[in-house]
Amino acid sequence: MENESLIPKRHPTRAIRLGPLRIGGGHPVRVQSMTNTDTRDVAATVAQIHALARAGCEIVRLAVLDEVAARAIADIRPLSPVPLIADIHFDHRLALLALESGVDGLRINPGNIGGERAVDAVAAAAKDRGAPIRIGVNSGSVEKDLLRRYGGPTPEAMVESALTHVALLEKRGFDQIKISLKSSNVPRTIAAYRLLAKKVDYPLHIGITEAGTPMRGAVKSGVGLGILLWEGLGDTLRVSLTGDPVTEMGAAWEILRCLGIRARGPEIISCPTCGRTEIDLAALAEAVEERLRQVTEVFTVAVMGCVVNGPGEAKEADIGLAGGRGLGVIFRKGELVCKVKGQEALLARFMEELDRVIEEKKKETACA
Repeated sequence: MENESLIPKRHPTRAIRLGPLRIGGGHPVRVQSMTNTDTRDVAATVAQIHALARAGCEIVRLAVLDEVAARAIADIRPLSPVPLIADIHFDHRLALLALESGVDGLRINPGNIGGERAVDAVAAAAKDRGAPIRIGVNSGSVEKDLLRRYGGPTPEAMVESALTHVALLEKRGFDQIKISLKSSNVPRTIAAYRLLAKKVDYPLHIGITEAGTPMRGAVKSGVGLGILLWEGLGDTLRVSLTGDPVTEMGAAWEILRCLGIRARGPEIISCPTCGRTEIDLAALAEAVEERLRQVTEVFTVAVMGCVVNGPGEAKEADIGLAGGRGLGVIFRKGELVCKVKGQEALLARFMEELDRVIEEKKKETACA
């Protein structure tokens, strides 16, 4: 990406392997989500995994509530294009079944899966299969004794909870660990990760849990994850939004793009409109966004609506248009392509030029 000198320097962490992916150790920050289907419904779960993967998801977590769900992973895993993590609480037998069924990794808290023998069994099975374990501490699940001692789910309480679980695995020689500390409170989450990063070098999974509906959740996640990533913290991330998990992907990738960390698909630049706008810019921008929804190649597109900043922004993009009263101009890499009268004609001509750019970018990607 451009402006490499401005990209945040990553906090150093050790690398672990999750299926074919390497996590931490300077490897790319990976985008993760979780299905909201019933894992026992293999067809529905596989369909959602594929929808997530098409939208840019690189790791998918599955809720494993019972033995049927754990065994269903054996049918789901061969059909998944991305690594799968089994999310398990309280019953270590489900973790063992999920590992037998071929899951790539676990999300558990060793301290609540059934005692010392249970931890022994899960750690041994995970090590044998090369499956990492994510220790996930949420502010709503901090142990009662810690809540009493710290007066609530403070950052210090969350970190101590995580380190207690980590110690259970380290005691058994297991070090393929990833850690998350999530709260719906942004400052608390940031403080917890900052504190944890001073104490361990394990990869960190970052997220603002229960962030909310798409608009509110994206804003809250953008603020929290943006600050953490800018400070170099985070090896995998999830934007937790209420509803279809596929919507999380757009927000996740935009957060990474805005910070110059990673990019997927075109960046669309469009002005907010003002009293100078003399075309239906919203309709133009929405039409362009819809056309580009499934495009994965990286380039910039500008859709501008006034004579003040419009031409300059359009010239800076790989392809751009600037519209005015009854007339629009189209640019390619700063060069004027044409002038077009009428909004419908302008959109049609711009789409033709946009298709050419997409094809060129596909060829560049194929040759790279």
